[in-house]
Amino acid sequence: MSKKDFYQMLGVSRTATQDEIKKAYRKLAMQYHPDKNPGNKKAEDKFKEFSEAYEILSDEKKRQNYDQFGHAGVNGNPFGGGAGNPFGGGPRGGPGDPFQDIFGDGFGDIFGGQAGRGGTYNSGRARGPRAPVRGSDLRYTLTITFEEAATGCEKMVSFMRQVGAKEESAKLSVTVPAGVKESQRLKLSGEGDKPANGTAGDLYVIVDLQDHLLFKREENDVILDLPVHYTDAILGTTAEIPTLFGKAEIKVPAGTHSGQVFRLKGKGFPRLGGSGAGDMLVRVSIDTPMKVNSRQKEILEELHRYTEETPLVHSYQEKLQTVLRGRK
Repeated sequence: MSKKDFYQMLGVSRTATQDEIKKAYRKLAMQYHPDKNPGNKKAEDKFKEFSEAYEILSDEKKRQNYDQFGHAGVNGNPFGGGAGNPFGGGPRGGPGDPFQDIFGDGFGDIFGGQAGRGGTYNSGRARGPRAPVRGSDLRYTLTITFEEAATGCEKMVSFMRQVGAKEESAKLSVTVPAGVKESQRLKLSGEGDKPANGTAGDLYVIVDLQDHLLFKREENDVILDLPVHYTDAILGTTAEIPTLFGKAEIKVPAGTHSGQVFRLKGKGFPRLGGSGAGDMLVRVSIDTPMKVNSRQKEILEELHRYTEETPLVHSYQEKLQTVLRGRK
């Protein structure tokens, strides 16, 4: 059976940049990772396919061979040869492991420590014949809400790990610090696989931040798009809004225009490992009705007769005249 095209598998073009390839793989890896699909053989197989595609396309030399010779050039020998390791040769968790790039270079550990080494498919660090045996590092994806990321929380995680020659079920309490960001990692030292004679690997808990119905996050700031009725924008009003920590009121002054931003100091995410917090940015969107009744239309037409030129229209007209004069 012919193998699938690596570019098509990741959903990128053949001219995609390394950053585009990394983002595409990261999205698929998070979706099909075995930790998020326990017992799902189809998801596990897809995850392996995506990882193989990324391992080839993320390496410039291997990508050149693949572009020139197709799958025959994947293992560095376009004219035949052994089957090779789809993760780039050597033990998984070593050079060429796509996890090292995506979960190591791409995401910073919150509490420091060495980058992750390959999760469920890792067989430990490369070692010499006299080096002590070390268990594999494992990964667990933990989904939390915006509010939990803002205040911090305690979560229980359940996972499987290898202890000696047996597989055991483990359950641990994880402390999520306030201000944690998407894809950051919490390192639980010694909670990975535990060989009978050697040291245990680590467990990396990767934060997956749920989308919020109203909020968006930019670094430590929170963005809220607030629709305001057009009459309230003209006359002014007070609006009650939600925040990460409860409710607040903001004054929308008369004459507010669409796109205007009001800042609530310190109402954003706490700065992880530091003091202070980001802000909440309330971005106004003027909401106009699609239909008006006859009486409303009469009032608006009467208002239009007395309307003076507004600041944004005035500024636009000045710029327009400058452009038109320059074309004569």
